[in-house]
Amino acid sequence: MSATTPVSPQMRRFIMVVDRLVLFITQHWLLLAIVFFALFAGLPFLAPVLMRYGLTAPAELIYKVYSVTCHQLAYRTYFFFGVEPAYTLAELQSALKVTNPADDALFWRNFYGDPQLGYKMAWCERDAAIYVAMLLTFALLGLMRRRVKPLDWRVYLLFVVPMALDGTWQLFTSPLYILPFLPLHESTPLLRAITGALFGFGSIWLVFPYVEQAMREAQVEARDQYQRARAREATERGAVIASGK
Repeated sequence: MSATTPVSPQMRRFIMVVDRLVLFITQHWLLLAIVFFALFAGLPFLAPVLMRYGLTAPAELIYKVYSVTCHQLAYRTYFFFGVEPAYTLAELQSALKVTNPADDALFWRNFYGDPQLGYKMAWCERDAAIYVAMLLTFALLGLMRRRVKPLDWRVYLLFVVPMALDGTWQLFTSPLYILPFLPLHESTPLLRAITGALFGFGSIWLVFPYVEQAMREAQVEARDQYQRARAREATERGAVIASGK
């Protein structure tokens, strides 16, 4: 017969705080996910706004942070406050009077924009479409919650293949030029937006039903554990009162 290891009041309070935190997360995980994606998707939109109004330090911080997740090549990125929402490599070369080729990634990555051309977002056109689509898909599927059926992985491929083909073909012929037998392919803002949005939508649909199910199960377990902890605390408090201590 094993004896229950006594728990100090301080430790019990700590355990109950953790239980309440887990319960809160499992109850509100969808809202938390939407808020996270809204912030994550929103900051790259904020960078050109900050540049426009002279707040270059926070804008450059956003560019640097998001450079970890995106190439930020100016000729594949949306611009705000300029003549056009996007520019080709040739248009940028002409406007800036430079000859830097597409594979000069450092130059085109570090060009944030100017008052005439506008200022670029902190990630490329395709990434913008991916994360905005993920945010909207979370919100859409959240309206249906338990009615969302798992996405067959073979159907998921239909959402992935267009971006894989477009992106890989573009990468290997421009700017890398390592598959010269393929015709040169430079995608368009519209094609990048469509393929990126398909990938973002399909990816969230693929995982959403499983996360929803896991969170429901974790919520039940967390609630039961929290209620047991409260019951033990009440019992111990009653025992202390009864003993006159």
